[in-house]
Amino acid sequence: MSLFADLLPAEPTSRRIVVGFTIAMLLVSVGFGMALYSYDESKRDNQRINHTFTVINAIGNVVSLLKDVETGARGYAATGLTSFLEPYQNARPQLVPNLNSLDSLLADNPVQRRASRQLRQFVLAKLATTDRQIRVGRQDTDSVRRAYLLEGKVRMDHVRQLSGVMIRHEYVLLAQRNARASRSYRNGLVVTFFLALTTFITLIILYNMLTTELRRRAENEQQLRTYEADLTTKLNQLEISNQELERFAFVASHDLQEPLRKISSFGTLLNERYGTVFDNDGRSFLGKMLSAAERMSTLIQDLLNFSRLANQPESFQFLPLSDVINRVIAELDLPLKETNAMIEVGPLPSLEMVPPQLEQLFSNLINNAMKYHRPDVVPHIQITADSVPGAAYPTLQPDQLYYQIFVTDNGIGFNEKYIDRIFNIFQRLHTKQQYEGTGIGLAICKRVVAYHQGYLTAHSQEGVGSTFVVVLPERQI
Repeated sequence: MSLFADLLPAEPTSRRIVVGFTIAMLLVSVGFGMALYSYDESKRDNQRINHTFTVINAIGNVVSLLKDVETGARGYAATGLTSFLEPYQNARPQLVPNLNSLDSLLADNPVQRRASRQLRQFVLAKLATTDRQIRVGRQDTDSVRRAYLLEGKVRMDHVRQLSGVMIRHEYVLLAQRNARASRSYRNGLVVTFFLALTTFITLIILYNMLTTELRRRAENEQQLRTYEADLTTKLNQLEISNQELERFAFVASHDLQEPLRKISSFGTLLNERYGTVFDNDGRSFLGKMLSAAERMSTLIQDLLNFSRLANQPESFQFLPLSDVINRVIAELDLPLKETNAMIEVGPLPSLEMVPPQLEQLFSNLINNAMKYHRPDVVPHIQITADSVPGAAYPTLQPDQLYYQIFVTDNGIGFNEKYIDRIFNIFQRLHTKQQYEGTGIGLAICKRVVAYHQGYLTAHSQEGVGSTFVVVLPERQI
């Protein structure tokens, strides 16, 4: 991986990509938030600056109006002509509203608010002097008029001086607010640049990681395609091999039956016609030959049944399982009577099945229950069923309904450590001398259950009995 990818902790690539995108989105969100905050701050700073200019203009308007009042009064006092009173008459009504407006503009500044109150006093005092000066006009003596002029000048100077102080104060605020606005703008630029740079670096890292990940996945996908092609080839070869083996077993079994039937037939004829001629050893040898031929015939027939399951697939039907069990019990009527076996069958469900295969399955299980019974104990076989979700067993579909069918006996049982062996073909836990059999019956059961997409297992205790559990789906997928 490149240098950028190495900057992040050594975690799974997908997780690092998610973390990287989260960081990038966080940075973009922070940048957006900072941009909004900077915009708001800039807007507030501009409002403060504009407010300062408005205050300065308002103070200037008051002073300008007062100057108009003084000009009009002086002109009238000097000439006695009422035409000179026009500036006074225009300006005087505007002074109080302008003072009120100035007070509202300075409501947030205690220092300026106090100065504004004092300015109002100076202005009102100046107006009072001017009003008296106009009323006196040219009727008074020069000394009186001069006194009014001097008093008006003094009060006007107070107004000019105080307004100048207030304007200078506003210019100080203006300088501070300009500096703050510049600083806020500069800080916003720095933060925005930093966030943009960090986001850019993060995106470069993510791009590098994504490119690496996509390249790795492309390589993995190519490898998987190669593996899939190899696996498909091997599966096809295996399928061909299995088909050849199945055909070989099927054909070989048929071909073996013919000489075996001849051995059995001629052995029987030999025993019937010349049995009295043989001595005890001869009769013993002939009996063993016939017994071996019978076992060989049974083994070949079981092999045929096992091979037929793979070579002759059959269609499924939705039928009551009880019909299958009843047919099996009817076919096993003679062995059941010979062993005095008791069979109890509980309520059974209806399933989608291949009836001949399930007949063979339960026939093998019931035969085993009768075969492996305890001496001097009457075989007792119970067949029950209940529903179960697919999640209860491995390899089954979790969201599908299944039924587990229990075939329980009171036979000799077996050690559960051999549970994996008993379902393999030709696997036996006892010798032929102890119990007859070919070792194919349970293998056939396993193949039938697999064909029905089910599950087969068993529970057992030596000397107590066994329970074979057949798990089958209600419906085939």
